[in-house]
Amino acid sequence: MAELQFFTGTMDSGKSTLALQTNHNHAARGRVGRMFTTHDRAGDALISSRLGLTHDAIEVDEDFDFWTYVVRELTHGARIDYLICDEAQFYTGVQIEQLAKIVDELQIDAFAFGILSDFRTELFEGSRRLVELADRMNVLQVEALCWCGKRATHNARTVNGEMVTEGEVIVVGDVENEELPAEVAYEVLCRAHHRRKMTAARARAISMIAEPLPFA
Repeated sequence: MAELQFFTGTMDSGKSTLALQTNHNHAARGRVGRMFTTHDRAGDALISSRLGLTHDAIEVDEDFDFWTYVVRELTHGARIDYLICDEAQFYTGVQIEQLAKIVDELQIDAFAFGILSDFRTELFEGSRRLVELADRMNVLQVEALCWCGKRATHNARTVNGEMVTEGEVIVVGDVENEELPAEVAYEVLCRAHHRRKMTAARARAISMIAEPLPFA
């Protein structure tokens, strides 16, 4: 029986790497799939891993209809055994319902990969619907770490180096902000430091201006 599976974790937990590996494993067994993504940091129509791996994919915008696409492909003689859906947190609830319908009605496996919650600690629309509809939900075992060393559970957004908790839900950035922070960047934090808005950069700044010990 085909399944709708949801693989989730914070940023840096290897979701896109697993999406690429899943495609490789199924293709190596002679199965034929389609790969989808949206708002990937590497650009349109690409699935990219932080390890440097990339693969062409179909870009999903808010008007994309998975059901119409798959039925059209099958009607024209194409073979589709599975779907790889990266950045699924950005899909609409309707698009997740379309994936579920494809699984149930056409017996095509769908593997979705995405973050659960946004920088405000609220569930993304696509992720929420996946939690509600997926046959299986898999939390990735590769744990991203907060700057303090604890397990990271929250995604933080920084603008010009300052953590923010308001703004547009979808703003593409990256986590490589150690040297010169991008205007918009992201960082994974534990819950406590997300609550305190204590990013790695802010923690370093505080440590540099800490009062010296009272030694003569």
